[in-house]
Amino acid sequence: MKNNLKNNIRYSFVALSGLLLAGGMMSCSETDADKDKGATPVIKYARMCDIETADSLVVSASLGTRLAFVGDNLGDVQQIWFNDQKAKLNPTMVTSHTIIVDIPNVIPGEVTNKARFITSSGITTEYPFNVSVPAPRVDAMSCEYAHAGSVVTLTGAYFADDPNVPLTVTFPGNVPAEIRSIEQETLQVVVPEGAEEGAITVSSIYGDGLSSFHYLDTRGMMFDFDGLTGLGNHGWHNVPIENDGTGISGNYIRLGDGATTLAGADAWDDGNFSFEYWAGSWNTPTDYPEREGVRLFDIVDFSDYNNMSLKFELCIPENAAWQSCAMQLIFAGTDKVSMGNAGTDIFGNTVAGANNNYLQTTMARGLWTPWTINEAYHTGGEWITVSLPIKDFVYAPDGSGATSFLGSASDFASFQIFLWNGGVTGVDCTPMLKIDNIRAVKN
Repeated sequence: MKNNLKNNIRYSFVALSGLLLAGGMMSCSETDADKDKGATPVIKYARMCDIETADSLVVSASLGTRLAFVGDNLGDVQQIWFNDQKAKLNPTMVTSHTIIVDIPNVIPGEVTNKARFITSSGITTEYPFNVSVPAPRVDAMSCEYAHAGSVVTLTGAYFADDPNVPLTVTFPGNVPAEIRSIEQETLQVVVPEGAEEGAITVSSIYGDGLSSFHYLDTRGMMFDFDGLTGLGNHGWHNVPIENDGTGISGNYIRLGDGATTLAGADAWDDGNFSFEYWAGSWNTPTDYPEREGVRLFDIVDFSDYNNMSLKFELCIPENAAWQSCAMQLIFAGTDKVSMGNAGTDIFGNTVAGANNNYLQTTMARGLWTPWTINEAYHTGGEWITVSLPIKDFVYAPDGSGATSFLGSASDFASFQIFLWNGGVTGVDCTPMLKIDNIRAVKN
C-alpha cells in the first residue's frame, strides 16, 4: 500500500509537471474553477515539489518552500494563507486536485500553525500545517572594521524579535551590542567596546545565527598597510600610503587626491589611479622576498578561489565623488606580470617581467562600477566594506567577456586596482578613494 501511495504521488507530480511545461493547463484553471465553484476544498496531503523528494508527504516546511497541496475541489481556491501571511497564488498552478504554491518568505506575526484555503465565495478550509522559521542568517556588515561606538548595519534574513524572547546581537569576545532598529532583513546596532576579531552572533526565538564574515577580519589579508603582511606598492607607480587620522585602521592607500581629473572617457592615469603589486624582484633569477615581493598565493590559500570574495574597506568623501571608469581588480600569475626583468624565477618558471600590457589583454578581472551617468558615487566620508565574489571576475577591460580566465591558485601571484575603462562612459570628476585591508576570504 505504501509503495502504491508513493507511485501515485510520483505519477501525480510528473503528470502535473508535464502539463505545466507543455502549457497544457491553458483554460483548465477556468474550467476547474467553474466546476468547483460553491464546493468546499478538501486537502488530503501536502508534498515537496522537488522531484528528488516528491514522494515525501510533509506537515511542515520552512519559509520560501514550494509545496504541492493535493485534494479535491481546489479549482476555485483564490487565496492561501500560512499563519497570517498571504501567499502569492498563480492561477496556472491551480487545478481541481492540485495547487502548487510557495510559502511566503516572511516571518509570521501571528502563528496559528494552519494553512487556510479560501474560494471566490469565501468558503474556507483550514489544514494543519507548521511553517518553520530558520535561525537568523547574518550575511554582511556595512563596515567590518567599524570602531566601537559606531552604528553599523547588519544584513541577512530571519531577524525575528519576539516579545518573550527578544532578538540579541553578540560581538566576538561575548560582548552584547545595543540594537537601534530591527527589520526582518536588516539590523542597526552599535559596535560595543571590547569587541574582538571573529564572527558575530544574532540570536532569536528560532535559534542562533553566526555571521559568515568576521568583524576585524584578518583572514586572507594581503595588504593592511600597517605591517601585518609588510606588502604595499610594488610596481611602476607608488600611490600615497596615508595616516592622517581619517583611516579606519591605521594606514591606507589613496587613489586620486580630490583635485586631479579622471576623464569621463578614454581615461588612462595609472600614476594617480592605480595600485600595483607585482610579485618578484630585480634579482636574477627572480625570487620572491618575504614581506616585499612574495607571491600572494604563498600567504593566502586560493585553492578554492571560486568560493572566495575579494574584500576591502573604502571611503570616498562627498566632495570627491567618483563618476568615471570602472574599478578594475586584476589578479595575475607571474607568467603575466612580475617585478623585475622577464626570464625565469628560482623555481625555473617563466616570468613576464614588469609590464602594463597584461592588463590590456582580455584576461579575466573584476569590474566594479557603483556610480551611474546620473549619479556620482561616494560614501559620505564614511568607511564601508566592499565585497566582490571572485567567481564574478570574468570580464575583459572593456566590460565584454574575458577570453582567458583564472584557472588555479598560481594565477593569484600579483594584484592591481586601476580606475580605467570598463566599457562605460562617465563624467569628468576629481575622485579620491581611500582603500584599506585588501583581503581574500571564503564566502
